[in-house]
Amino acid sequence: MGDAVRVRLAAAVLTLVGIAAQGDTLASRSKGAPGAPVVVYEMADFQCPACRVFALETMPVIEREYIRTGKVRWVFVNFPLTTVHPNAVAAAELAMCAGRQEKFWDVHDALFLRQERWAKLAEPGPYLIALAESVGVARAPLLRCAQSKATRREVEEDAQRAVASGARSTPTFYIEGGLLVGAAPVQVFRQVLDSLGRDKTTGPR
Repeated sequence: MGDAVRVRLAAAVLTLVGIAAQGDTLASRSKGAPGAPVVVYEMADFQCPACRVFALETMPVIEREYIRTGKVRWVFVNFPLTTVHPNAVAAAELAMCAGRQEKFWDVHDALFLRQERWAKLAEPGPYLIALAESVGVARAPLLRCAQSKATRREVEEDAQRAVASGARSTPTFYIEGGLLVGAAPVQVFRQVLDSLGRDKTTGPR
């Protein structure tokens, strides 16, 4: 999960695109125009330090330059690496519960911002609930969702899709048929997204 970057073609048909067709909560964890020419699937782990670096340093630039301008649609896919990050599933489940109140991205940002606080806790539940409340998530429905483990299956299915799509570490980005692995600097994303954007809008030469 370092900063090394590899771009390679996916060997199999992308299973991630099946999320929308299966009635999943895709909309709650997507950003950008539905008809954007380029779609990026970010496969990430809320407890992953490299994912935190990307979320806090690179993602704001991508959002400003590509997502808000209609060039890119961004989809977050949960890929908790449970063998090294024991609290990652709890964080992912909470974010998905928040998504049912249209607060996924608020909790996403809060989780990465406060990662160093909750990642080391033996029992992160109370802190995570309080963190979600601090960004406007209503407590009662959040507790019902969290206590019932209502989003656990969604997180597990996300992880299965990520593995099937070729992801082995976090963060990994599936971008129009290829994988970009690692918390690449924004310059790398600009090269990839600008190139794909030109191809999508002008067609083959």
